[in-house]
Amino acid sequence: MEQVIKIEGGHLLNGEVRISGSKNATVALIPAAILATGPITIVGVPNISDVESLSVLLNELNVDVIHKSQDHIIIDPTNMVNKPLENRAVTKLRASYYFMGALLGKYGEVKMKMPGGCYLGPRPIDLHLKGFEALGATIDYVEGSYHIKAEKLVGAKIFLDVSSVGATINIMMAAVHAEGRTIIENAAKEPEIIDVATLLNKMGAQVRGAGTNVITIDGVEKLDGCFHEIIPDRIEAGTFIIMAAAAAEKMKISNIIPQHLDSLLSKLQEMGVKLDVDVDSVTVERTENLKAVDIKTLPYPGFATDLQQPLTALLTQTTGDSTIKETIYPERFKHCTELQRMGANIEVGQGLSVTHGPTKLYGDSVTATDLRCGASLVIAGLIAEGVTEIHDVNHIDRGYDDLDGKLKSLGATIWRETVE
Repeated sequence: MEQVIKIEGGHLLNGEVRISGSKNATVALIPAAILATGPITIVGVPNISDVESLSVLLNELNVDVIHKSQDHIIIDPTNMVNKPLENRAVTKLRASYYFMGALLGKYGEVKMKMPGGCYLGPRPIDLHLKGFEALGATIDYVEGSYHIKAEKLVGAKIFLDVSSVGATINIMMAAVHAEGRTIIENAAKEPEIIDVATLLNKMGAQVRGAGTNVITIDGVEKLDGCFHEIIPDRIEAGTFIIMAAAAAEKMKISNIIPQHLDSLLSKLQEMGVKLDVDVDSVTVERTENLKAVDIKTLPYPGFATDLQQPLTALLTQTTGDSTIKETIYPERFKHCTELQRMGANIEVGQGLSVTHGPTKLYGDSVTATDLRCGASLVIAGLIAEGVTEIHDVNHIDRGYDDLDGKLKSLGATIWRETVE
C-alpha cells in the first residue's frame, strides 16, 4: 500500500499563498542550535518531514525539542550528551551531516553514519572533511561510520575547491570555538548561509563576511541561547511563482524576499510572464504565448539548480526550444522521463535538456524520483488534461510544507489516496 497525490488539471489558480520558512536554512539551523549552552527559540520552522528526522537525532543526543506551535520550536541543549549518531534518520536525511560540524565544534569529537538524502548524482562530502582536517581534526571511516576527533581545534585558512553550501556551513560551525581565526575562501554565498551566520552571531559567535566569498570566524569560548526567525524559502517561493505562471489567473505569492529570486524573475520576464514585484511579494497574472528561454544553473546568485526541474514543466508550454544547462548536478534530469510520459517533448543530453514547446500534457501515473522532480510533476499535473497520479510523494513531503493545503486554497483539485 502507498499514498499517492492525485491532481485534476485544468483548474485555474487564484488568490494568495504564504511561503513557509526556508527548508535549506532550517536543516542547518537546527543542528547549529546545539552549539549553544541554553535554549534556542526558532520561529518560521516549516512543517516538513526533514524537521522530524532532525528532531529524532536531537532526542538521541538528549536535547529537548519543544514544539510551541506549528512553526515555533525551542531547542534546549542544556542536558545534551555527545553520542554516536547511528539512527536510520541519519541515512534518510542528507543534512544530518551538519551534526558533524556542530558536534566537532562543541565537543572536539563526533561519530556518525554516512548521511543520505535525494540522489542527484555524486554529492561528496570530502570538502567538509578537508575543512575539519585543516582545523586539526583526524578522520577515520570504519564500517560505514565517520569518527572525527581533535585534541583541540585551531583556526586555519581554508580554500574550498568548489563553493559548496554544505561545506561552508559545516566548517563555520566547527570553527566557532576553534582557537584563533578561521578564514573560508571561495565560500558559498547562498542566503541560507547568511541565516546560519546570523543565528551563530546572536548566540555570541564572531562570524563576518557571510554572503560574500570570504568568511572570517574568530573563535569564542561560549555560545548562549537566543531567538531567531528563519528567512522565507526561496525555492518554495520560486516553485509557486512558476506554478502561477503555468496555471493561475491571478495569484499573489507573499512572505518572500524578491532579491533572492532575481535570476528566476528575470527569466520569467524574458518569457513574457506578467509580474508585479513588491517589497515582500510577487503577483503573477495569466499571460498567453510565453516564449522559450535558455537557462544555465549556477551557484547563487545564479539560476538555482533546485528550480530548473519545476521550470521545465512550464517550458513545455512555451513557444520554441528551451535549453537547460545543468552545471551543478549534471545528472539532475530524471523529471524529464516522467514529463515525457505526460506528453512533453524533451531531449536529454549530458548535463543538458532541450524542451520543444508548446505541447499538450495529459494526466498519467508518474513518480517523484526526488524532491524537486515532485514539484515539477505537480506543476505538470495542474496544466495537464485529466488526472495525474504521483507516486513516491514522501520526497515532496520532505521539502514542501502543506503543499496540498496551499494548492487547495488557491482552487486546485488535489487529493491523496492510498493505492495497492
